[in-house]
Amino acid sequence: MRHITRTLRLTCAAALAGLLLAGCGLLGGSKNGNGALEGMDMQGAAERADAMLYATVGAIKPEIEWVHDGTTTGSCDVTRYWTVMTVVSEQRRGNFLGVVERFWKASGYRIDTVNPSKDLPAIYATSKDGFGITVLFGYKGQAFFEVTSPCVDKSKVAAPTKVANGRAYEGEIPTPNVRSAFWSAETPAPGPTPSP
Repeated sequence: MRHITRTLRLTCAAALAGLLLAGCGLLGGSKNGNGALEGMDMQGAAERADAMLYATVGAIKPEIEWVHDGTTTGSCDVTRYWTVMTVVSEQRRGNFLGVVERFWKASGYRIDTVNPSKDLPAIYATSKDGFGITVLFGYKGQAFFEVTSPCVDKSKVAAPTKVANGRAYEGEIPTPNVRSAFWSAETPAPGPTPSP
């Protein structure tokens, strides 16, 4: 089941990357003669993606535990994946997504799609320089983050340099296993109901 969920997630990411590339001219940022974002290669795009992810998880309070979950490259784009190891209960997913959405809006990102599914909610957004960023919930309520770059110049891509704040796992990353007094609570959070 975990494998199927990851495959679906990668398929969705590939589809999103295709949409971003198809609309490359509409997303902002100057392009070179090959249609790639001017002055940026895949390594630079990966570093930009990492910065977007670090800023996003940094805005989530109380802090969540996360781990790096790979990098994929296309013909001219790069995608970084992160997996959240903190258990986010069904009752607190709205709070979690609300925090992320508000931070992205405050950062100038355009909210493209909100999937309000009870079981598999997600938010898809785009930065002003054309990077697609996604938060989604999958199998066992595990949260995932993804950032896909627009078309950039081809280059090698190194692993992220910053160590994740979660423990390192050999092989496949397990389902969420870190309890949080706030995020894992099975009662609604006090205050107004957050979006979505």
